[in-house]
Amino acid sequence: MSYIVIGATGHLGTLTVESLLERDIAATNIVAAGRNPDRLAALAERGVRTQRIDLDDPTSLDGLFSPDDTVLLISGNEIGRRVAQHGHAIDAAKSAGVKRIVYTSAPNADTSALVLAPEHKATEELIAASGLPATILRNGWYTENYLQAVEQARQTGTLLTSVGDGRVASASRHDFAEAAAVALIDDTTTGKTYELSGDESWDQQELADAISKAIGRDVNLANVTSEEHQRLLVAAGLDEGTAGFVVALDANARDGLLGVTNGELSTLIGRPTTPLIDGLRAAV
Repeated sequence: MSYIVIGATGHLGTLTVESLLERDIAATNIVAAGRNPDRLAALAERGVRTQRIDLDDPTSLDGLFSPDDTVLLISGNEIGRRVAQHGHAIDAAKSAGVKRIVYTSAPNADTSALVLAPEHKATEELIAASGLPATILRNGWYTENYLQAVEQARQTGTLLTSVGDGRVASASRHDFAEAAAVALIDDTTTGKTYELSGDESWDQQELADAISKAIGRDVNLANVTSEEHQRLLVAAGLDEGTAGFVVALDANARDGLLGVTNGELSTLIGRPTTPLIDGLRAAV
């Protein structure tokens, strides 16, 4: 039996492999699959089995799966291509008759207006249609998603946002990676969908204050309208599409789509989630 991590060379995947090792899963029982050969080589040095894959190329998955495997499919980062990419992995896993698949989805993916939700909803539907036993981890917001905002604040002393009074319940990638490792190991999670988020939500002033502490300089909050945010981002050099995506995410947060706190993540990992300030300090 093997635990296969699809996307093992990304940040979350690498942390998940580390978490499996910390939980005394033998390195020889872990298969790290991903695109980055350097990161695969680093994992191979730990004794982990590796396979270089490209989810745009289904043939790269040949020989990866077997019936006794439990598979973690970490959602890709190529927006607009993810459903097809995920589908290739799901099809290959189904053909091999794997034991179970674990998927990292998005909050309330089947009902949410979150701009990121549709591809996750479609992937969840592909998994359901496959008939494979599954565990769905609907990951909330990563604290590390604010690293670019941290660097901008370091340079300008300002946190630019259009979230308004919306709250966000983020947790660290390490928290979500631990949850993925637990879900892989624990067969009692089969058939369950988890809505995962940080234990505490915070607003943008609290984020600005936390960034200030993390980088050691005063950070002012500039909470603007969506229209002004779009204009300022384009003026700073972002293309219209990217700026629009950033503004849409802020609007989702303003609407409360990222602020739910239900304790499911801390229950799954058996400890409190990482506080905002600690997550930022570790990330920077």
